[in-house]
Amino acid sequence: MNHCGDANTMRGRGSTPAHARRRARILGRERVPGCASVTITHVAINRVAWIVTVLVALITALLLGLSGYMGYAGLGIAVAVSASINLL
Repeated sequence: MNHCGDANTMRGRGSTPAHARRRARILGRERVPGCASVTITHVAINRVAWIVTVLVALITALLLGLSGYMGYAGLGIAVAVSASINLL
């Protein structure tokens, strides 16, 4: 067990005040130094796909630009901008 909680508090067991404080820390209701606070948000799979598409297009444009293919790099940027419209 560490100071951020134990397996029993994760299952909701225990009714002492110490367990309640640990549970509050685990659920992010109390800030404890040294313990990570994580907030997980839900992202739709189609949004993730468009984000990946934009990133791949930008990386491709960067690599083409560094290689001297400025026209194709511009095309990669245009694809990234077009794909990013779907993220709005």
